[in-house]
Order: sequence, then structure tokens, then C-alpha cells
Amino acid sequence: MTRLLLAAIALAAPALAHAQALPDPQRAAILADVDARAATLASTARTIWDFSEVGYQEAKSSALLQSQLTRGGFTVTPGVADIPTAFVASFRNGAGPVIAILAEYDALPGTAQTTDPTRNQIAGKAAGHACGHNLFGAASITAALAIRDWMIANKVPGELRVYGTPAEEGGSGKVYMVRAGLFDDVSATLHWHPGSANVVSVGPSRANISGKFRFKGLSAHASASPERGRSALDGIEVMNVAVNMMREHVPSSVRIHYVVTNGGDAPNVVPDFAESYYYVRDVDPALVKSVWTRVAKASEGAALATETSVTHEITGGVYSMLANETLARVMDRNLTAVGGVAYTTQETAWATQLQSSLEVKRPIDSAARVLPLERGGDGGGSTDVSDISWVSPTIGLSTATWVPGTPAHSWQAVAASGMSIGAKGGVVAAKTLALTAADLFRSPDTLAAAKAELLKARGPTFRYEAMLGNRKPALDYRKPMAAGIMPE
Repeated sequence: MTRLLLAAIALAAPALAHAQALPDPQRAAILADVDARAATLASTARTIWDFSEVGYQEAKSSALLQSQLTRGGFTVTPGVADIPTAFVASFRNGAGPVIAILAEYDALPGTAQTTDPTRNQIAGKAAGHACGHNLFGAASITAALAIRDWMIANKVPGELRVYGTPAEEGGSGKVYMVRAGLFDDVSATLHWHPGSANVVSVGPSRANISGKFRFKGLSAHASASPERGRSALDGIEVMNVAVNMMREHVPSSVRIHYVVTNGGDAPNVVPDFAESYYYVRDVDPALVKSVWTRVAKASEGAALATETSVTHEITGGVYSMLANETLARVMDRNLTAVGGVAYTTQETAWATQLQSSLEVKRPIDSAARVLPLERGGDGGGSTDVSDISWVSPTIGLSTATWVPGTPAHSWQAVAASGMSIGAKGGVVAAKTLALTAADLFRSPDTLAAAKAELLKARGPTFRYEAMLGNRKPALDYRKPMAAGIMPE
């Protein structure tokens, strides 16, 4: 499926119209504007790093970014798509194209870490920015403010929007925003992500569906009267066995993973409630839907076998990425011009110490290089940016915010995301986003080519339908169900 999708994208791409590079004085002004905001970017990123708010609970992080945009002349609409921590900020300078920049800010549970280059958890802290979304939001805001200044100074018509997008980590926040039609009129969408290399990528991600399975049984004394109990945990364990047997009979590209979020409180009490949290992933969205149906059937069989009952709730679901070659070439040109991240002597020493804990070790100075435009491969992960890519031409980049070789969702990523190395990578991202947006505002031909590529790649019969259906935003997906309490 990966090869077929990439081939379709390549065939769909028209003769690419290249955005004209900005005049040198304008480029210099944008870069200087971002540099002047670098200290604020670092401060904002660190503040959000300290907040470490998980999906749909990012009230302080969202408010901080909204306040900066409001002070910067944007009109901010909070609480869009029935999500309290989502927002859309707009700066309109007359009729013209609409360019969007995405901003994320949710943390991951269970990843608290100091900025030390050795493992050092923060006592009492429940989450950490192991995917660097504190940097993501701060750098995107910085880019937007610089673009606004450039639009005013050069009388550039059009609308610049910043989309505050919560709960990327499993909550599918952007999906609800796409479903609400908030991207229908967007000419191009730009995003970035923290990483350990500087690169623009064109390739699919993995579609996924995630959700929680909740079993209800009967409590009893596990020793005195076990025959009177029906274990909800047994239901989960039988389901897990059935799903693990099923792995042999699905395509090898499919990924299925789970955790038990509630398995009871005491061994001598037969648990009457238990909950598991499942993901199914593949590049092909249709295959994800099919396998998820089989996983749900396994839960029903497990309930039957254990004389319990089960319900399940889809909490998230995203498409695979439909990256845009036309936009990728513009962004790649700008990233190459901006360059990578240069470490100080102190940062090199810090990075060298941290790297000793990594399984994959890459040259420290590779953070200063920009890799060639990357095509192919699915990266193994999923993102709700993908849904946007099926309704608006979309492209993104990664910058070296972490020590080369650092995996996402690790304590090493948390550490770097909270210190100067992470902030420097955010500056590279902000400059690249700002220059790319400026190029696109000045090139209607490029935007038209990007739109034509999207329409051909997704096909004439495509109609967007969210993988998570018509459900309301799962605002409590990061909150495990209390024992014995079932959703209405």
C-alpha cells in the first residue's frame, strides 16, 4: 500500500510551479524578526514544558499562546469544534490566499524528566513533553508573528491563520476541527515537528483507530466465594489472547498494541470493572477499519466466554498522511537556506553525556546539517495532521530539537525539549515556516499546483469521513474510568 500511495502521489503531481524566492531584503527581514523573538520562543516553550498538560487538558498552554497572538494583532476564536483548548487565530490583510500554520501543545503521561542529561524523573509530576509539543506551539506562534509583520510591511494580501490543535497524542484533536469544516477554505497548511534531524519529508504516516474496551462483571471474595464472581479482568485477558492469536492472520504491516488501564484494586476481590486501551495502525485507512472490527469482535467473544459484558468507545482515529510534493519543494528550499542547529561548547558536552544513554548514536554535529528531501517510508507513527492533508494541501518538516539519535516519546526527548538545544531547533522551524508561508503568499501558481496535486492524489470520488465517526470530542480520554463507573 505504501508503494502504491507514493506512486499515486508522484503520478498526480502536475508540472510543478515553483514559488519565486523572496527578494533578499524581505528574507533578511523575516529572519531578523524571528531572531528577535528567539528569547520569547525559548521562554514560552519552557513555560509550556513546565505546564506539561496532557490532551484536552492544556488550558494554561492554550491560553498562553492565544494571549501572545492577541497581543500580536490576531483575532482569536477559542473553543472551536467543541474543544475548550482548541482555537483559531486569524490575521487578515485583504482578499487573497489563506495560509495555515499548526500549533500543538499537549504532553505525554508518564514521561516526567528534568533537563539533566541523565535519567532524573521529577517527583510528583505526571507528564512530560516527550514529543516536544511545547516547542511546536511556541515556534509556530513565532513564525506567525514574523509573517504578520512581513505582510504589513510589504502590503501582502491574504489571510494567515494559526490553528491551536490540542490532543495530538491519541486524542485526534485536529480530526474534529477538519470535521467541523475549519480547513475547507485553506490554500495550504504548514506544520513542523521536533526531532533529531533537519528534514522535509514526503511520505505517508500510518492511519489508526484507538479506543477503550470496558468490561463489567460481578465482584466476590476471590477465596471465600469465587464461584459468585465474574471477573472483568478475565474478560480483558481473554480478549488480549484472542487479539494476539489474530496477529498471525492480518497483513504484516498492521500494528496492534494495548495497555490495561484498570485491572482491579486488590487480588482478593474479583474485579467487577476493567478497562483496556487499544490502537490499530496501518498506512491503509480501510484496512485499519477492518482490523478494528475484528478486535471489537474479539472483545465480544471474550465477554461471552467469561460471562461478563463489554462496551467499547473509539477515542481517536486518523488518516494516513497525503504529503504534497509541490509544497515540499518550496519548504525544502527554505530549510536548506536556513540551515541546521549549531551547538555551543557547553551544549556539545551536555549532548555527549546524554548520547551515552542512547541505543542509536549519530554524530553530534549532524544537528547542524540539513538532510535531502526525504521520500518514502511511513515512519511508523501516526498523526492527526494527516486528516488535514486530505482536505488542504499540507507539508511539514522536522528540525533537530533533540540530540541526534534520540527517539520520540523518550526521557531524552523531554530533557532536550526543555533546554536550549530544543529552543534552537524551534528557531530553525520558525524561520522555515515563515519563509515558506511568505513564498506561498506571493505565488498563486504554486498554490494552484498544490491543490491540483491533492485533488488527483485523493481521487475524484473521495469524500472525507472521519475515522472516529460522528462522536463528540473525547475530552476525557486521558482520564481512566473509575472502577464500577461506566459511561452513559
